[in-house]
Amino acid sequence: MGIADDDIDKIRSTVSIVDTVQNYVALKKRGRNWVGLCPFHAEKSGSFNVSEEMSFFKCFGCDKGGDIFTFIQEIEHTDFPGAVELLAGKAGISLNYTSTGQSQERAQRKKLTSAMGDAVEWYHERLLKDPGARAARDYLRARGLGGDIARQFKLGWAPDDWDVLSRELGHSADVLHTVGLAFRNRRNRMQDAFRARVMFPILSESGEALAFGGRILPGSEDPAKYKNSSETPIYTKSRTLYGLNWAKANASKVDQIVVCEGYTDVIGFHQAGVPRAVATCGTALTEEHVRLLKRYASRVVLSFDADAAGQGAAERFYEWEEKHQVEVSVARLPPGKDPGDLARTDPAALAAAVDDPVPFLRFRLNRETSRLPRDSAEHKVRYANKALEVVNEHPNPDVRSIYAGEIAAHVGLSVEEFTRRAREHRQRPIETPTQPRRRAPMENAEFAALVLLVQAWDSIAEWLIEGLFEDDDNRMAFLALAEAGNLTGALEIAAPDARDVLERAALADLDLDASVEARSLIRAATKRELRYRSGLIDVATLEEDRAARLDLEALSEADQPRALAAAESLLGWLHRRTEERSQDPRAPDPQDG
Repeated sequence: MGIADDDIDKIRSTVSIVDTVQNYVALKKRGRNWVGLCPFHAEKSGSFNVSEEMSFFKCFGCDKGGDIFTFIQEIEHTDFPGAVELLAGKAGISLNYTSTGQSQERAQRKKLTSAMGDAVEWYHERLLKDPGARAARDYLRARGLGGDIARQFKLGWAPDDWDVLSRELGHSADVLHTVGLAFRNRRNRMQDAFRARVMFPILSESGEALAFGGRILPGSEDPAKYKNSSETPIYTKSRTLYGLNWAKANASKVDQIVVCEGYTDVIGFHQAGVPRAVATCGTALTEEHVRLLKRYASRVVLSFDADAAGQGAAERFYEWEEKHQVEVSVARLPPGKDPGDLARTDPAALAAAVDDPVPFLRFRLNRETSRLPRDSAEHKVRYANKALEVVNEHPNPDVRSIYAGEIAAHVGLSVEEFTRRAREHRQRPIETPTQPRRRAPMENAEFAALVLLVQAWDSIAEWLIEGLFEDDDNRMAFLALAEAGNLTGALEIAAPDARDVLERAALADLDLDASVEARSLIRAATKRELRYRSGLIDVATLEEDRAARLDLEALSEADQPRALAAAESLLGWLHRRTEERSQDPRAPDPQDG
């Protein structure tokens, strides 16, 4: 995959998973593990466990689990190489790349994001220190965006110069052109793309610099108030949300994310104590955006003119609600106020606007009917029919029925008739994602043995064979461990249900004695085998089974050497029985019950 295996192993062995996770989740020590609220789903009681000893995490609520790389992939929404690079950067570990096509692509992306990152710092320094940026600083202060905000959001200033960035940034002309920072003019000279503008850097959710939005100052004759980066190999507008890198932590914590129209709106929400706002980058909200939002929160609050696109937009929102299991609502902003202005004049009102948002259908209903009169029978019927038309946009018949009943009661029409009309409305069905299967804790003898095998291999490995495991998931988990020789390798080859067993075993905090658990497992397997061999009459077989019963009794003896000898003898007997069945399909199999 392009990164040397030795470097990956070095990160895995030297970087603390607890320290890494604590950058995102508040953890408390509980027994051998660390426990906190899961960052991947909303919960009130901590089911998210992290083991420093096993370098592993597992949520027993949503079933997510894995090693330090998996955690970074999930929390930062990056691929495996991206997770390795992020951890290596924080740990100061240099990575060596193999000469594959994929590594060349990643090297090219790194070159482009590095140029954009340098541009962010360059523009930022110009804003803070360049005498020519005084008007820009005055403008930002007038908008309530002082030096602390400028530093927090890395705001910048593009000087009113033809090519100063191109000359000073230190990157090739090809790179500057590819990322949209400069272009070749008619004289074949590099010319800066942004001039005389306040610069808002657009970052990925993991903090990589991708693009810019530049705003003119008041009095400028430039007709374009905002100039945004064009799409590039590292920047796709339909998949990018401004401010997500700053918003994701709080959004995950409270299971709510706010979507605004512009950069200053996002900053305004942060100033008002709502640090979970994002903005689209010059496009309408897309399904790609919704997928991105759903990674961090299931409640999406729209803080813009949510009805501007009319019924078509409404139908998309309803479809996304069902398809992606999100709840879309609209902030209760005072008329004529945008979040940026409200953050300066009444920050408490801005915070309250998202604390009690209006469900999207309620918002649509109010918008479409608020000006319709209801002072006559004719007006009431017209109002009711228009309201029902809006309600029937929603695909869920139960939701439609509730709203229809309210409308009918409000104007004095038959509730039964109106709800029937709402229920009979036909809408294309939308598939609801299947919820993950929940598994009960598996704290039996088989699971206990797997816990020891995962956490203390040498203590029990010599006492375990496939024939000891009756449960298919446990048996497949054992076989994966036996083949791989370690947890990481086993997780890569295990089937999903067996992987779940292994993940739970890695985080289990049990006080176990390997000798006791091994004998318990051998005892259970022996009884099971003898029960299914009770009908056999072969003399040699009966003699072997009689010896097995004697060994079974010896397992419980206080004489430890005798008990261990009996366990070893029974293991051999069980192994032979397993081999017999594999060679003779007619032989009885305890797994068949």
